[in-house]
Amino acid sequence: MPGSASNRPVRRRAFVLGTAAAAGSAALAGPLARTASAAAFGYSDDGTNYVVDTGAGLVFKVNKSNGDLTSLVYKGTEYQGYGGMNSHVESGLGASTVTIRQSGTTILISVTHGTLKHYYAARSGENNIYLWTHRADTSVASSRYIVRVKKGLFLNDEPDSYTYTNSTVEASDVFAKSDGQTRSKHYSKLRVMDYSHIGWSANGVGLWMVRSNHEKAAGGPFYRSLLRHQSADGGGLYEILHYAQNQTENERFGLQGPYVIAFTDGGAPSSSLFPGTLTTSWADSLGISGYVGASGRGRVAGVGITGRNTAHPYTVALANPAAQYWGSARSSDGYFSIGGVLPGTYTLTVFKNELGVYTTSVTVTAGGTTTLNSIAVPSTNDPSNASAIWRINDWTGTPAGFKNADLMTYAHPSDVRAAAWTGNVVIGSGSETSAFPCYLWKDVNSGLLVYFKLTAAQAAAAHTLRIGVTTAYANGRPQIAVNSWTSAIPSPPTQPSTRSLTNGSYRGNNHTFTYSVPATAWLTDTGQYNVLKIDVVSGSGAAGYLSAGTSIDAIDLLA
Repeated sequence: MPGSASNRPVRRRAFVLGTAAAAGSAALAGPLARTASAAAFGYSDDGTNYVVDTGAGLVFKVNKSNGDLTSLVYKGTEYQGYGGMNSHVESGLGASTVTIRQSGTTILISVTHGTLKHYYAARSGENNIYLWTHRADTSVASSRYIVRVKKGLFLNDEPDSYTYTNSTVEASDVFAKSDGQTRSKHYSKLRVMDYSHIGWSANGVGLWMVRSNHEKAAGGPFYRSLLRHQSADGGGLYEILHYAQNQTENERFGLQGPYVIAFTDGGAPSSSLFPGTLTTSWADSLGISGYVGASGRGRVAGVGITGRNTAHPYTVALANPAAQYWGSARSSDGYFSIGGVLPGTYTLTVFKNELGVYTTSVTVTAGGTTTLNSIAVPSTNDPSNASAIWRINDWTGTPAGFKNADLMTYAHPSDVRAAAWTGNVVIGSGSETSAFPCYLWKDVNSGLLVYFKLTAAQAAAAHTLRIGVTTAYANGRPQIAVNSWTSAIPSPPTQPSTRSLTNGSYRGNNHTFTYSVPATAWLTDTGQYNVLKIDVVSGSGAAGYLSAGTSIDAIDLLA
């Protein structure tokens, strides 16, 4: 009977279940064209698992008692599993109610565990598994979906790859190779907005996790989280539903997805699966909890943004307690369009690189487009526009340009490739930014010195010194001294409480410390260098690179 379960063990992929596939390619409403004959599309029951054949080379199994993905066979090769573990939400849900249903060219497996609902969907003729996870509250732990991949299939030596024979550098998840290079599952290099998929390709097979739009995730477009890992024991691909590391926002609840496990013949997955491109009208009637189709969503569009510094990219983001979205502003005029937005009122933020320079409120309605007139960013909103006697780095909300900044998104500070974290800076040398370390720690390089000269007129007046930071660990914050004058210890701003500087992320809450330096602090001899000393202060933190620290955005002395 089409769509029904069979009690016979599955011994072959040529299932006779499913009828709509036989109607031909015209029946397909999914994002991908048919890649192979779908004559075998359907599902069966082997007693322990529901077994789904997509009819295009992929056969997968889902355990009927706990919702684990127990098998991923692509073109005859098993890819799922390592260490006796399956692929699943979190580390496995345990006893769950698992059901299966076929609707035309779609098969949907539904998993219910308490208040959490998880879904697997297969489309006839596609080598993809579409997944959704609905978390209603904190009663069920759910922070990720992990695809566990057998060892030896995609070995590599990327920053997020490691072997357990390497020496442990930190917290049992950062390792050092014999050559001094560091590796960790945290070292993805990528912000959320920088990637659409993550995975591996080898021997004519690509296995990918295509991320969802992250509307119910947290942290915004610049957030960095765990994406994959690879070790001698096997690999993991992740869709992070909520990542607590260096998190700047509260957790959002509701339906996340679809995210997609996609097999290819070695190349990247089709762009039709990517967030912002993927359409799922075929899922509108499946009864997925919390699902909102395209007709129930709206759009925000802006005709342009003036007052931009065109040397930098601009991003526009929407956020409220229920959802988040973002889009890039066009470099020529700042035009932006953000679609697929759930109805509601949002805070709209314009970012110069990663530095917020403008905010307003917008309301989105289902089926409507909220059109904004040209946004004018006030010049005073960009700290780079302030007149300065000297400035180290541009204000971008990132440590980009400072010493070791790029390396720190995929390596530990102790990595052999890192330049010395110590060393002083001379204004006027031409190497002020590249010589200044991107991070400062209490135990590592506190007490950094900046040398600069002032004219007689400049030395006769008080000035404001600003230090911008992007995050901090253990309440690390800068206290300054200029010659014989010392500032008060500033109060710590709100920052994430977890590791950050050592696991590939500088993204926290941007904050500017300001110091009013009196005229009496300056040297009156214009031929001598004034000396700015920057110390990191805090009563907490551990030692070394886990001592109190902070990430630097820019430093300037205002005119």
